[in-house]
Amino acid sequence: MANTWFLPLMVAAFLCAVLPAQSQTTLPEGPGKHTVETLCVQCHELSTVTRAGYSEQGWRNNLQMMINVGAALPKDQIDVLTQYLAMNFPEKAKPDAVVIPGSVQISIQEWTVPTPGSRPHDPLVAPDGSLWYTGQFANVLGRLDPHTGQIKEYRLKTPNAGPHGLAADKDGNIWYTSNFKAHIGKLNPTTGDVTEYPMPDPAARDPHTPIFDHQGILWFTVQGGNMVGRLIPQTGEVTLVASPTPKSRPYGMVVNSQGIPFFVEFGSHKIASIDPHTMEIREYELPNAETRPRRIAITSDDVLWYSDYARGYLGRFDPATGQAREWPSPGGPQSQPYGIYAVRDVLWYSEAGVKPNTVVRFDPKTETFQTWAIPSGGGVVRNMDATRDGNLVLACSGVNGLAMIHVK
Repeated sequence: MANTWFLPLMVAAFLCAVLPAQSQTTLPEGPGKHTVETLCVQCHELSTVTRAGYSEQGWRNNLQMMINVGAALPKDQIDVLTQYLAMNFPEKAKPDAVVIPGSVQISIQEWTVPTPGSRPHDPLVAPDGSLWYTGQFANVLGRLDPHTGQIKEYRLKTPNAGPHGLAADKDGNIWYTSNFKAHIGKLNPTTGDVTEYPMPDPAARDPHTPIFDHQGILWFTVQGGNMVGRLIPQTGEVTLVASPTPKSRPYGMVVNSQGIPFFVEFGSHKIASIDPHTMEIREYELPNAETRPRRIAITSDDVLWYSDYARGYLGRFDPATGQAREWPSPGGPQSQPYGIYAVRDVLWYSEAGVKPNTVVRFDPKTETFQTWAIPSGGGVVRNMDATRDGNLVLACSGVNGLAMIHVK
């Protein structure tokens, strides 16, 4: 089956999110040691466990993610193993969240998704107002009714597909990228039927962020394969082109008012556009070579805004002039700005590297920040979407939840 090699690597990467300079090669004594030695090493190196660090809640969530993708951990060992790991490999210190007061008032509503260890990755506001999420490690798409709080999950037909990004078409179908099994999927919420469109090139692993243009064509990034793709829904035709910069890791994507897709290159300090007709890619270098833009937003003037995950900055880039500006994020150089969205030309994003994660508002007119802490901690907000009335929707991966930011 395509990309079966990729899943263990992704599991290891997610488990080992924080890497200190050195790691243990032997385990401390205690209940749970034997389980780690015999079961955890079936999927990854022992050092993957010993280099990681989480709270008890974080370890429990990670263990449940491993179970979801096939780890043979007996249920009666979950509590024992969680306590052992949390005691011996505790959460690494993170910068404290910086809360900046201001005049804007919000309230934050949160929901826990039904399947433990789902790792909600991307959120989506559908045309009917429902909220959707990808349960990446539970292999489901979830639909939340924000009025009732009721959640319905749709299981995907390919095991361990690793659903990642989401997009909705005008007919209400929900499209997703299969991060682990290299295809684009379409879910009909009425029937539950799933249609899959495989990548035509085996090198196109890790389909990432999907978005529809004004003509109803689906565009998507392929981070691991270093490509950008186009899917024509009427025919199912998939076309791929390589990013000009090797290992540039095409990531977040938007479409401007002229129907031109733009994407950020998380493996380089570049933003790029792709011609919707010829699929020719044009790259734009950002001023600082250490910049690593991860997600991207766009305002009504077709100016692009990016979250610089590596340096802790919010960036602005105007493709028409080639000019760029940057502002230090309130949480500092280790704040890891990530999911970002523009609502009425105001920027909203989350800082994933601070504790708790924050919601950040930046007004370009006044160049001022305002921030709020996410009550659940956030657990890394990887992407955002917005409702028609300007409320923000977040997927909170590490706490297995969704959140809505009601802007008053």
